[in-house]
Amino acid sequence: MIHIHRLGGCAPTPLAHYLKAIGILRLIAEQADVSARGWWDGDLFRLSTTLDADELNSFFMSRYKPTPMLSPWNKGSGFYSVKDAGLHPVEHSTAPRFSNLRDGIKASRDLLDDLIEADQAVRSIKDESKTKGLSRTARAGLRSSADYKQRLAEAERRFKRCKAELIPAVRRSWRGPHRDWIDAAMVLADDDSAMFPSLLGTGGNDGRLDFTNNFLQRLGDIFDLTSPSGRHRDSTEEWIRGALWGEPAAGSQTGCAVGQYLPGTAGGANNDNGPDGNSLLNPLDFLLMLEGSVLFTAHATRRLGSRKGIRAAAPFAVDAQAAGYASASGSDETARGEQWMPLWNKPFRLYELKRVLAEGRAQIGAHASSDPLDLARAIARLGTARGISSFQRYGYIERNGQSNLAVPLGRFNVPERANTELECLDDLDGWLVRIRREARSKNASGPFKQAERQLGDALLAVTQHPTEAMRWQRVLLALVGIEAVQVNGSGFKAGPIPKLRPAWVAAADDGGPEIRLAVALALQQGGFEGKDARRWNSVRRHWLPLDQRDLQRFAQAGSVGHTHLLDGPERVIQGRVGLEDAVALVERRLIEATQHGQRRLPLRAAHRAAALSPDLAALCNGAIDLDRTMALARALMALNPSMWQHEPVALSRPASDSINDNIPDDAWLVLRLALLPEPLRVSGGTNKIEIRTDPAIVRRLANGDAATALQLALRRLDSVGIRAAVRSTSLPATTARRWAAALAFPISPSTATRYLRRLDPTIDSTKED
Repeated sequence: MIHIHRLGGCAPTPLAHYLKAIGILRLIAEQADVSARGWWDGDLFRLSTTLDADELNSFFMSRYKPTPMLSPWNKGSGFYSVKDAGLHPVEHSTAPRFSNLRDGIKASRDLLDDLIEADQAVRSIKDESKTKGLSRTARAGLRSSADYKQRLAEAERRFKRCKAELIPAVRRSWRGPHRDWIDAAMVLADDDSAMFPSLLGTGGNDGRLDFTNNFLQRLGDIFDLTSPSGRHRDSTEEWIRGALWGEPAAGSQTGCAVGQYLPGTAGGANNDNGPDGNSLLNPLDFLLMLEGSVLFTAHATRRLGSRKGIRAAAPFAVDAQAAGYASASGSDETARGEQWMPLWNKPFRLYELKRVLAEGRAQIGAHASSDPLDLARAIARLGTARGISSFQRYGYIERNGQSNLAVPLGRFNVPERANTELECLDDLDGWLVRIRREARSKNASGPFKQAERQLGDALLAVTQHPTEAMRWQRVLLALVGIEAVQVNGSGFKAGPIPKLRPAWVAAADDGGPEIRLAVALALQQGGFEGKDARRWNSVRRHWLPLDQRDLQRFAQAGSVGHTHLLDGPERVIQGRVGLEDAVALVERRLIEATQHGQRRLPLRAAHRAAALSPDLAALCNGAIDLDRTMALARALMALNPSMWQHEPVALSRPASDSINDNIPDDAWLVLRLALLPEPLRVSGGTNKIEIRTDPAIVRRLANGDAATALQLALRRLDSVGIRAAVRSTSLPATTARRWAAALAFPISPSTATRYLRRLDPTIDSTKED
């Protein structure tokens, strides 16, 4: 009969309770019921097994056989103390259930003679300076003598050499259950140097706390090690019920070290009624936690093209990134990094769980995931193909002084299907690496660090909600937030936002007018010709000081190591007030047109990216968030124009964009026709009307004088035979400036022809595609 148990004592957080659930499944499957299955149901673990509840309790009291977890390479492991409270009682027990542990202790001692002798030599030399018969002055003189220092240095070098030789010897000789522990606790590189996954500290210890010695001591708390059968103690059943079923366990011990896995009961300042509270621990929680950690086998990896050599890689372990959670700060990015623990909602057998953990090396294309964002992208693009429903994110962070704690950093839900939208983030791969490097340099400014953190938050959020357009707009705003700091001289060596594929527009299209206007402004090109036309035509140079030879780089000057941005008069967009930036863009383009001998406004709409009449009407009427529109436009200036030309994105359209519905005021249409980038086409497109622009029109509008600006524009139209019915206007200064800003958004030739027919129906004009 199959029993499905609800293990109330197991949850995704804290890490100790997650590992405990894994440990229970492992022990039951290996020692009691090979068909056992486990899965996560919300925030609780469920276990399917042939054992009923009483039999489960009985298993841990009478049949549980501990995994031989030993760390002879650590000084706190008990092998270097004659009367250790953890190691020696187990070593001298006779119970069959501890046979693997005894075999492991014997195997360890066979390899420790030289190391123990070297350790005793160091201790002996240090004890010379602690002789009670010597005065304080004499002891200080002994420690400072050249002979003492030389003997101590030689003894310490010998100890280090013996310790370095021990780990490879253990790795070569240990097999079976002993090897399982060492594979989880450390990794050996090609030169036999040891590296340690963060899950188990530095080879099974964290500071002065040795996990394996603590494990042996907790065994002594639960079982009578002197009994021939290793029988359980009186409080054991209560501890089992607390560990498995979440029932209150009144016999929990105080003063027992628990390490990084259970931050809430780790003790320390402000953790109790007193100023320095003791830890509170169910000893079986600690045993089952370590039993679960054995499944997280690590291995060595080498980053291609990197000179940083080999590092330890554990399942779903990445570098730390202070982003995606409320308490993030730069100090959280410790060398221990992060680890994302998988949660699955379908019954897994032990071998299935082992396979998931063995494959826990997420990749983005050909590159292994190295940080939380890479891992989040890989997971989101994979979907639930591996049966994983979510991940619990943990950071190994210094909290409570200098204590390293496994801090929960949030839950990452795996989408049911792979999301192609996230392929857009591939455009940022190399650039993000450079941005992170600049943000972590010692000379990085506070605003740049903050902007990088905000970008990390936005990117992690969009991997969770890749179909929400506003999340993508938040990413675009965070991207341009980086550039806003770069133009002030911080982090500019990383370069501007790289070229973006058109799919970014589709992902960020929320159906609102701001995104359509932003695309129109960002993709428009000028009407300049000649060898420098590519640079002159781009509007991005009005926002960023770009290198004339390579528009994907900032223009820089100065010597190596002391470079600065080379700014010029063409950069007029400041990124502060959207209206002022739009007007400044129009004014600058008119100045440059005059320099090139042109009498037109060189801002031509890109293919299928012209501003629509309803959106322009809303802008003129003050119904558009111009600050947000311009910010989005600054980010979208990075769109690849060649890719857009071949694969333009069909943006959502307003409710109506007919000539008679939601169209700007006729007076603004006059201004618009007086400031075109090219001649108007009439008579079926065979004839052209070239309206020579007067820059004074924009200056008047920018100063709030709409009436004079309109008269100047009417003169321009009258000079080419266009007779508009509107002859005057009266506008508040703020509206006039808004009308000037609206001129920064280009219209298509067909829209210009439509406006012409509306203003002067006598003109023989034809609407063109």
